[in-house]
Amino acid sequence: MDSAMIAKISKAREYAEQPERISFKSFEVEFHGKHQAYKVGYDSGVWHCECDFFEQRGVCSHTMAMERVLGVMLGAQEPVAAAV
Repeated sequence: MDSAMIAKISKAREYAEQPERISFKSFEVEFHGKHQAYKVGYDSGVWHCECDFFEQRGVCSHTMAMERVLGVMLGAQEPVAAAV
């Protein structure tokens, strides 16, 4: 392995230990629930899910799970559970 690649691997490790360097702007995932799969999206701090519960309440187990998985990487925002 060449020295340039070793330096990049070292920098990647350093960056991975500093998740505050990363801020998500938007993404979409396929979330496999117990009964079916749903598209879950995040755009400019706003969640969306295809499930009926989200349509009724503006929050669901799928979006709350995504917040737990991503943790600090989503940036400072009000926890969804507190808003309900």
